[in-house]
Amino acid sequence: MPQSSRQILGWLGAGILGVSGWLAAWADSPTTTGGKAAPIAAHREALSHWNGLVGGWRGTGQPRRGSPTGAWREDTAWAWSFSENETALVGTVTRGKLATTLKLTAGAQPGEYQIHWTSPEGTARTLLGKLADGKLVCESSPDEQEEVHRITLTPLNEQRTLILFEKRRTEQQSYTRIAEVGYTREGTRLAAAGGGQPECVVTGGLGTIKVEHKGQSYYVCCTGCKQAFDDDPEGILAEYQARRTREKAAGK
Repeated sequence: MPQSSRQILGWLGAGILGVSGWLAAWADSPTTTGGKAAPIAAHREALSHWNGLVGGWRGTGQPRRGSPTGAWREDTAWAWSFSENETALVGTVTRGKLATTLKLTAGAQPGEYQIHWTSPEGTARTLLGKLADGKLVCESSPDEQEEVHRITLTPLNEQRTLILFEKRRTEQQSYTRIAEVGYTREGTRLAAAGGGQPECVVTGGLGTIKVEHKGQSYYVCCTGCKQAFDDDPEGILAEYQARRTREKAAGK
């Protein structure tokens, strides 16, 4: 396998090792069995592929590749978002020319993802797609202007990510580039916990935010996980301990 492919696969799987055991314990717990628990757990598992997005990114947008004409700078912060009806990874964009938010959710079918894109003008679009050659390619339905939009999310490695925006007329086959935003991660971050690094008690990713409960300190990876911990610290810690027990039994 080429080195670039190994890097992408490693990036995509960054959250799986830490999250998979937690997901099993969470899905089996008395408070989550039945009802909506199964689809919610499945969505969390699907999105764990993208745990490497969590954190802050500095971006440079270019309508034309390699040209400064019309280019801009922006910042995007990705975090988990948990609610009773939805689990998502939400990117909040500051100073962006194409987006104010990009929300990633699991699709209805296995392997499908949705990108919910809100523009600075307030236009909301939902794009559906799948992974292909290490890239997430999502396409919208035709809008009132008879245009189809496409977003391609490409993780190059742990520190670099590209998001390409394109569109086409419904009667055309080829897409026209709107712009591409190249992102560099803010600061230095490992892909996952380990090697003495703190572990997020919610997702198993790299813990960067300290939280406390009954005089004990723990870590979470983002503001969304902090909110989940604050809402139910006892439940989160019970799930975390169950995952650790399962990992120990498996010799991990």
